[in-house]
Order: sequence, then structure tokens, then C-alpha cells
Amino acid sequence: MKILVTGATGKVGSRLSRRLALRGDQVRALVRDRARAPDLADAGIELAVGDLLDVDTLAAAVRGVDAVVHCAAFFRGATAEQAHEVNDLGTQRLADAARAASVRRFLFTSTGLVYGPNEGHMVDEDSPCASNAAYPVSKLAAERFLLGLADLDVRVLRLPFVYGDGDPHIAEVAPLMRSFPPELRMSIAHHADIAQAVVRVLDAPSPRHRVYNVTDDEAPDLATLFASVGEPPPDGSNAEAGRAFVAPMDGRRLREDLGFAPRYPRLADAMAAGA
Repeated sequence: MKILVTGATGKVGSRLSRRLALRGDQVRALVRDRARAPDLADAGIELAVGDLLDVDTLAAAVRGVDAVVHCAAFFRGATAEQAHEVNDLGTQRLADAARAASVRRFLFTSTGLVYGPNEGHMVDEDSPCASNAAYPVSKLAAERFLLGLADLDVRVLRLPFVYGDGDPHIAEVAPLMRSFPPELRMSIAHHADIAQAVVRVLDAPSPRHRVYNVTDDEAPDLATLFASVGEPPPDGSNAEAGRAFVAPMDGRRLREDLGFAPRYPRLADAMAAGA
């Protein structure tokens, strides 16, 4: 399969691109700066210079590909206007270019944050989405646009907190979540399992226009997550700040539809494997 991956210099996209290339796919990476992606080129990945904000660059990026895996997003530090411009309107531009190029499949990586705070109740793909934060609001708007396109085979993966493969993600968020309750549980998934989910969705002939939660079998509490990188537990001084993250995800649909089974079902499994 010939696949365009956006966000290929980011945490998820960079690791995913290499895994797709290793399995034999022809991978093209959309990058804003070729100089930032020498490791992708070294891995045999074709580089297409472009930007979600520049519609003229997207036609060339999607030309001749079978599928688009859209990982690019503006997350931390984005204003509501920037999140809307990149995550919502940028996705619309890319989808329009894909349709014009007769791309067969469009896979959008969204976020479990779209569900918003719900007091810790398990959420599945049919649960209401009630976040009012800029990033998930923009991602949900993009989801709804894509799922309304009758002429494009769209699949949506709602990702949890992603870790592993040398990604410093846990250590990076520890200062940001220092005031959260230590008992707060977050759905997580290893990079290897994100890639597995992407591959299963890419390869499945059906169902189209389908949303899937991706998650490991266990949602660890923050104290356990912090301990995995040698950090003391959060102090719980601002419980309200953590409410947006309290939405453990139900991943049964992906398992039942497509046979997904996490390679690392628990954080402890990845730690034991040195992964």
C-alpha cells in the first residue's frame, strides 16, 4: 500500500511511519521542513514538503497514494483559533485534496479527550462528547466533517495517552499534571499498539465511516504512571484541573470488529519488556 502520513515528525507519526515502512508499505511523509526529517529519509520514507495551511502543497502530497493516515495536529499551546485552523480546517483541506486525487481510504487519528470530563465512567464510541477545550473541540469538528463525506472511506481512531518506544511523553507531562489527583486513571496505549490499530484499520475492507477507541487493557492511575519514570505521585492540589482527563476508554469495538489485541496490555508489560 502507498500511504501518506502527516505529522510524520511528531511522536506518533514518526514511529508509525517507520513501522509501516518496515512492513513493506511505500510511505510518503508530509513534512514542513525536509531538514527536520533526515531519519525518515534514511528509513526509505519519501518526503513531501507541504503544510496543512497551504492547500496548494496538498495536491502533490496525496497524488498516487492509496491511503492517508492523518496524524498532524496542533496541541499544546494552541489557541482556539489556531486549533481550529490547523486541526479542523487543515483536515478539511487534506480530505478535499484526497477526494480530488481519488484516494481510497482516509484514517484520522483523533483523541479520547473529545469525550470531556465524565467523573471516571467508561466511555465507548457512542458516548456523548462534551469537551469544551480547544484541542478536542477542533478534533471533534474534524471528525464530524470527515464522517459526513459519503465519497471518502473514512476511519477514525480516538487515541489515548501514548507512550513507549523511547518517547519521553510520560516524563514531559509529569510537571503539567503535578497538581492532579494521584488516583486519577488515564487510558494509555503503547506506540506499537497504536501502529497495530492503524494497520488493522488500513487493511480491513470494512466497515467504513467507523470510529474506534484505541486503548490498552488497563488504565493506570497517575501515581503508577509517574512512578514508571521515577517521579513522585502528583499532589492532588488541583483536582478540578484533572477532570478533563477522567474518561477511561472502552476499546471493545476495535477488538470485536478487527481482532485487535494489545502487544502490551498493561504498562507493567511494557516496562518488563524494556519497551
